[in-house]
Amino acid sequence: MTALKRLQSWEGFLIAVLLFVVLVNASSSPQFLTTGNLVNLFQLSIEKAIVALAMTLVIVNAEIDLSVGSMLGLSACAFGYMHEAGLDARLAVVLCLAIGLAGGLLNGISTAWLGLPSLVVTLATMIGFRGAARVLVEDRGIGSFPGWFTDLGQKGFLGPVPFGLVAFAVLFAVFWVVLQRSGFGRKTYVIGTSREVAEYAGIDTGRHKIVLFAVSGVIAAFAGLLYAARVGAIRGDVGLGFELDIITIVLLGGVSIFGGTGSLMGTLLAVLIVLSLRNGMALQNITGHIQTGVVGLLLIGSVLAPRIRLRRPRRAGGMP
Repeated sequence: MTALKRLQSWEGFLIAVLLFVVLVNASSSPQFLTTGNLVNLFQLSIEKAIVALAMTLVIVNAEIDLSVGSMLGLSACAFGYMHEAGLDARLAVVLCLAIGLAGGLLNGISTAWLGLPSLVVTLATMIGFRGAARVLVEDRGIGSFPGWFTDLGQKGFLGPVPFGLVAFAVLFAVFWVVLQRSGFGRKTYVIGTSREVAEYAGIDTGRHKIVLFAVSGVIAAFAGLLYAARVGAIRGDVGLGFELDIITIVLLGGVSIFGGTGSLMGTLLAVLIVLSLRNGMALQNITGHIQTGVVGLLLIGSVLAPRIRLRRPRRAGGMP
C-alpha cells in the first residue's frame, strides 16, 4: 500500500484521530508530553497492548478468543501459587508459559478439529480458566516476588523504558513480519476470507487455527507474568474484563470481526488512541466510567464509519 493510499484508508483516519487526541491532551495538560507520562501511558496497559497483537491474527483468521483475559489471570495466579509453594521463580515462569500453550491448544483443537465455534469454546474456557485461578489463590493476595522479577515490571530496562514496552516493540515487529510479509500471514487472510476456498487451495486450515490459538494462549500467559511483575502482587481477579478492552482495540484498528481484513499497523494506532484518550482524561480527573463510555462511543463510530463511506459511491451513482 502506497503512502497516499494508506492515508486514504482506515489507518489514515486513525492517524488523524490520534493527532487530534494528542493535540487536545497536550493543550489541556502540560504533563501529557513529558517522558515520564508517556512511559507511564504505555506501562499501565502494556499487557492489553501485547495481547492485542495476537488477537489481531486470531480475528483476521475469522475466529475470536474470549479467554485471553482469564488466561492472563491464570498465568499470574499460577506464578504466585508456585512462588508461594517454594518453586524456583525461573521454573515457574516456564511452567506458566506452558499453561498458556496448553490452554491455547485446547481452544484450537476444540475449534479446528471438533468443529465447535470459537465463540462458544473460548467463552467456556474463559470461565474455566478464571475458575482455576480462583481455586489456586482463593481470596488471598500473593506478593513478595523475587527482586529480579519485579524489576522487569517496575524499573527501566533500556534507560527509562520498561521491559514490557521493549517486549511489545519486539513482538510487534515479529507479528508484523509474520502477518504482512510471510506465507503464514497470507494464509491467515485467505482462511479468514473463506475457509472453503483455503481448503480447496490445499491449506491445512485446522492446523493453522491451532497454531494461532496456541500463540494467543502463550502471549496471554506472558502478559500475565508481566502484570504480576509490574504490580508485584496478584489476586484471583487479575485480568478480569481485559478481553473486552483487547477486542475493542483490535476492532477499532480496522480488523473485521468477520475476518479477512485488517492490519497490525491499525491495531498499533488503535492502541495509541485508546491509551492516549484514557491518559488524557485521567490527567483531567475524569472518572473511569466516563473514560469507558468515551472509548465505547469511539468503537461504535469505528463500526459505522466504514459502512457510511462504502454507501456514498452508490448514492452518487444513482444506485439504491
